[in-house]
Amino acid sequence: MAVIGLDDTDSRDRGMCTTYLAATVATRLRERDHRVERSLLVRLNPAIEHKTRGNAALSIHTDCSRKEAFALACEAIERAAETADSNTNPGLVVAPDADVSSTIAEFSTRATGGRLAIADAREACEAAGYTSHGWGNGRGLIGALAAVGAWRAFSEWTVEHVAYREPERWGTPRSVDTDSLFAAAERGYPDSWDTVDRGEREAVCVPRTPCPVLFGVRGEDRDATSEVATAVDSEPIERTATFLTNQGTDAHLREGEISTVEDGRAYRLSGTVASAPETHRGGHVHFELAESGENDGDAGEDGVDDTAPQLGCVAFEPTKRFRDRVRGLCVGDRLTVCGEVSEGTLKLEKFAVRDLLETEAVTPTCPECARSMESAGHEQGYRCRNCGTDREGKVPRALDRDLEVGWYEVPPRARRHVAKPLVRGGFDAPTHPER
Repeated sequence: MAVIGLDDTDSRDRGMCTTYLAATVATRLRERDHRVERSLLVRLNPAIEHKTRGNAALSIHTDCSRKEAFALACEAIERAAETADSNTNPGLVVAPDADVSSTIAEFSTRATGGRLAIADAREACEAAGYTSHGWGNGRGLIGALAAVGAWRAFSEWTVEHVAYREPERWGTPRSVDTDSLFAAAERGYPDSWDTVDRGEREAVCVPRTPCPVLFGVRGEDRDATSEVATAVDSEPIERTATFLTNQGTDAHLREGEISTVEDGRAYRLSGTVASAPETHRGGHVHFELAESGENDGDAGEDGVDDTAPQLGCVAFEPTKRFRDRVRGLCVGDRLTVCGEVSEGTLKLEKFAVRDLLETEAVTPTCPECARSMESAGHEQGYRCRNCGTDREGKVPRALDRDLEVGWYEVPPRARRHVAKPLVRGGFDAPTHPER
């Protein structure tokens, strides 16, 4: 038995795809009459700056010997990896089986939600007695080892069916019939998700890079993804591969508090909207979220404790219609937000409205002459200048809210690979899925 871990064989500019390399290794193993039990596509921390696209690492579980597996994978990497790009630094790790130690499983978890050094991977491989090799600076060893430990580290798995292009077509425009793709996506939903973005009429599953992937269909199981993929009319397909993956599981999120967040990590945080959403240059929508907690009794009449730690939140322009959900928020609304923190700002992936502000405090209207009353002085309430009628303070006025309690998310076109779509269920409040 052997588990082969691979990472960082592709290039942003030159193409290639580590999933394709893993698929070719799996094919080569089968040609040698070895059984491939499973192939894993593991999405790591999406905040890592060294990633090419989705920060994926791959592992192959096979009955091949470690020695043969290592030699075969080395040959494949040296033949296909885009090492002419100085930013491509492949890593290969081969372990004896999937029954890894808790230390290796923890390494996988940390690689998905945190940050690790190349030295961490080298030391862990040596301590575990794994066979490994790094090209360039060996950065790919981090992902390769994380992929080796993923089967024990994670309990929730989805599926991706990937169709690959004929090599002579790589780098040329893709030919995928949009009508058949949208029809297949409609029939496959919700067991297959994020294939297209209906709101923007965009083929989400078709990449725009020079990589070998023609399209990738995600879903709950092999049958769901295969049925969608089979119904798509396209250019010739060289090969297909089906991966178990942690995509769509929110594996990258950690529970946290606003006062303790760190850049380069993704969180699930609760708080109170502390500033009205504003649309800035470029169409990005920003607001401040204040930490909720023991001092909620110190909150002002708008429900916000001005002394509480605050964190900026942003919905970027590519999230399109999601920004209207964010614009619908009011100061005092209570939320749970999810997303990566970068430069002190959380990039919204989804949010849950926990409690909506139903009223706002406004200057009272005189009941006698229907005129707006004026302040009678500091802490002296309001008085009608026309008839002298008094009121102690502002009065509540009902708000017309477009939002409801529950979860809202970015559309498929803007969803991170590892982020969990609302349609998958299992959330702690009503959901409002985007399609």
